Amino acid sequence: MSFFIDDLNSDLWEYLKFSGKKIILYGMGDGAVKVKAALDTKGIPVTDIMASDEFVRGHSFMDFRVKKLSEIEEMYKDDFIVLVCFGTQLPEVMEHIFGIAEKHELYAPSVPVVGGGIFDLGFVREHRDEFFSVYKMLADEKSKEVFENVIRYKLSGSLQYLKNAETPSDEKFDLLKIGTEEIYVDLGAYDGDTLVEFLNGTSLQFKKLYAMEPDNRSYRKMKRRLYMIGSALMELYNCGAWNEDTSEIFDLRHGRGSRAVKSEPKDSEKNNRRRMNSALYREVKMMKTDTMLRGEAATYIKMDVEGSEEQALLGAADTISKFKPKLNIALYHRNEDMFKLPLLVNKLNRRYKLYMRHHPYIPDWDTNLYCI
Repeated sequence: MSFFIDDLNSDLWEYLKFSGKKIILYGMGDGAVKVKAALDTKGIPVTDIMASDEFVRGHSFMDFRVKKLSEIEEMYKDDFIVLVCFGTQLPEVMEHIFGIAEKHELYAPSVPVVGGGIFDLGFVREHRDEFFSVYKMLADEKSKEVFENVIRYKLSGSLQYLKNAETPSDEKFDLLKIGTEEIYVDLGAYDGDTLVEFLNGTSLQFKKLYAMEPDNRSYRKMKRRLYMIGSALMELYNCGAWNEDTSEIFDLRHGRGSRAVKSEPKDSEKNNRRRMNSALYREVKMMKTDTMLRGEAATYIKMDVEGSEEQALLGAADTISKFKPKLNIALYHRNEDMFKLPLLVNKLNRRYKLYMRHHPYIPDWDTNLYCI
């Protein structure tokens, strides 16, 4: 069977290295730090940093004075490449980015939200067989089209591939056939936004809601948003989804993206104590979905747990095997998610049909696996 990966022969990082053009980072946050680290690994120097006009107020970032696009244009004429280093799903911001792309060479590099490594041609070739296995599993042509376009985007940074992969975000309710008797489990519920989306999509009709959210502040916001729902219909837990009932150190610096981090080595107790005494880190209770459900069924599970999707799936293994709930799984946090998570779902229950969709977002941060 012909497979598109076999015909790929270049990636963004190789192109940037030999382009001869000035590299301009667009953004001044964690994304810019990660893109610069990837460029450093590849031996590609950064020339300057820019931001949208309203954010340029004499800021410095990574030892660069942050500039407006107009300054970059004046300094470098057309001899530069813009690399988008932040994420957005706001239509007006995405329109602005596409507007810049019409005037200048622009890419949005794919760097992992969690974990290391670079999604480059070497990575794709190394995992060619896993990618091929997933491609063959996908249940419809649209899923295969999304899969190919997202991989081509990750390699090239080209926004056109993201556009080619897009479907409306509300399509998931039709695809998953969400009904009015759902037992909904929301893993990584944040402030309740996806719970509210679910309630609106079902006209407030459901059988029961479960939710886990590890961040204290977000958990309190979620409780306030759902105050009108009776406690008999809802169980909310201030904890994280995991593959065992335990506790983990959480990095709280990323707001919505707060995530479990690996503990310090055992011979670094001093560092561990320093972390635990910091407002930026906290020991968080972690729980298996199987434990939360106490052997009862779920009909729909959503997982967006900031790179812990593998652990969350393993923690729901009994539920998935026994009840085959519909699954909505984020596929964009780690480089390996595109193949590792679908293969794991298939291992846990081979009766699933697997669908892949990308909803409007720059970069590919709303790429999801739907299992039915």
